[in-house]
Amino acid sequence: MRSDEAKCGKRQSPGRSLYNALGYTKEELDKPLIAVVSSYNEIVPGHMNLDKITEAVKLGIAMAGGTPVMFPAIAVCDGIAMGHVGMKYSLVTRDLIADSTECMMEAHRFDGMVCIPNCDKNVPGLLMAAARVNVPTIFVSGGPMLAGHVDGHKTSLSSLFEAVGAEAAGKITEEKLYEYECKACPTCGSCSGMYTANSMNCLTEAIGMGLGGNGTIPAVYSERIRLAKHAGMKIMELVKKDIKPRDIMTKEAFLNALTVDMALGCSTNSMLHLPAIAHECGIELDLSIANEMSARTPNLCHLAPAGPTYMEDLNEAGGVYAVMKELTKKNLLYTDLITCTGKTVAENIENAVNTNPEVIRTIDNPYSEVGGIAVLKGNIAPDTCVVKRSAVVPEMLVHSGPARVFDCEEDAIDAIKGGKIVAGDVVVIRYEGPKGGPGMREMLNPTSAIAGMGLGSSVALITDGRFSGASRGASIGHVSPEAAVGGPIALVEEGDIIDIDIPANTINVRVSDEELSSRKAKWTPKDPGELKGYLKRYRSLVTSGNRGAVLELPKDLQ
Repeated sequence: MRSDEAKCGKRQSPGRSLYNALGYTKEELDKPLIAVVSSYNEIVPGHMNLDKITEAVKLGIAMAGGTPVMFPAIAVCDGIAMGHVGMKYSLVTRDLIADSTECMMEAHRFDGMVCIPNCDKNVPGLLMAAARVNVPTIFVSGGPMLAGHVDGHKTSLSSLFEAVGAEAAGKITEEKLYEYECKACPTCGSCSGMYTANSMNCLTEAIGMGLGGNGTIPAVYSERIRLAKHAGMKIMELVKKDIKPRDIMTKEAFLNALTVDMALGCSTNSMLHLPAIAHECGIELDLSIANEMSARTPNLCHLAPAGPTYMEDLNEAGGVYAVMKELTKKNLLYTDLITCTGKTVAENIENAVNTNPEVIRTIDNPYSEVGGIAVLKGNIAPDTCVVKRSAVVPEMLVHSGPARVFDCEEDAIDAIKGGKIVAGDVVVIRYEGPKGGPGMREMLNPTSAIAGMGLGSSVALITDGRFSGASRGASIGHVSPEAAVGGPIALVEEGDIIDIDIPANTINVRVSDEELSSRKAKWTPKDPGELKGYLKRYRSLVTSGNRGAVLELPKDLQ
């Protein structure tokens, strides 16, 4: 056992004395030591129930003959961090989580790991750590929130963000806004639509690192506790069989995840996280393949914010496995891959049933013949940008309009809520990329303000920042190269006409190459202001959005 390095032999007598100080018995130390990485905290609704999940996992490990040892991982609530300086610290935690988990795993030589995440950066950060450490690992998340209800309709956090815009436009009263505030988020769990947290939790199933139901069983269901116990038991099987993350997360497994992503209509943030996780596996996941995969993968689900269904509905309809079963009807998945169940994809989904063909459309009756995400290129984004196509209304799939240019999110929000943005405009928010932010803030406030003010079918927004999975409309993010490194988005001027053609995967500004070159010669980067601590280090190491915003040493230090 790997843990023998820390607990066996005369040389490790001092170490054993410290295990004694922790209260471990000889009988416990004779068993495999399994790390239980718990993301429990009291500031994230998706994590407030993880203490119960943690105890269930520990019980499952002990029942199956292992010794569970818990240590924590941090997590940020993007909804609480949204719209202020706190959002600069959201994406950056993905790497902090990966780094700190790697340190704990390697320092203490655990034999296996159960990861208990739930929200946005927590899931990919722990998947990155699992790939690095490469000991048997399984994921069990905290589960999604139940939808809220207002006026007889299901609601979620995105409903509330849009209600803020609607109140600003005089479409609803302040009292109605307060009602949304009180009812939109009724339980613990990750926010109830197909936002980033739920996208990534669903993709743990698709990529083979989570048990069936991990992405969809609601947080408040006792079935979630039973799943956690089974995950605790299953890790002991993975340790015995020595099935490791890199055995599971192969190139083909990432292609499966991308395919399921397209079918579900996941958050565009998955286009940041999947390449970053693949990078840790030694696999370069070039986003240029995304459109090819989208072209052959139908979009089967329209969960909020794209449609009126929620995670609880997807769960009742058969969950991720039922979606995967539909995809196999056109041979769109690699089904012979090993997974954390100890079985293949084919064996996992063999008995899956789609019980609601409106929540999960059949492969022959999709919402769209193409997938939920599109990757665009053009003279604004030579290295790509990303849009959640399934959440774009048909009339905005092709759009041309004048650029309304802002060098930060706050200025754009003031203009939108001040009535300065009109139908036809293309809002450009730049210097919000991985380096420019730094931290690549999510733009849920401006997209929600646009939707709430009734401009969602006539105004586009493009940014080198990113979007919450709760954003809808023609919201185009991850523009690469970003403005802070002199990408063409930095050269766009007020009034330039921007042409967006999502079906053709193109985005361009009607400015000649010669004019862009002239503007580039006069360009000076925006001063990022005084930076300190982790953000300063992060800015110096982070790469572009099209590479997953992974951290990399400067070339002269590699």
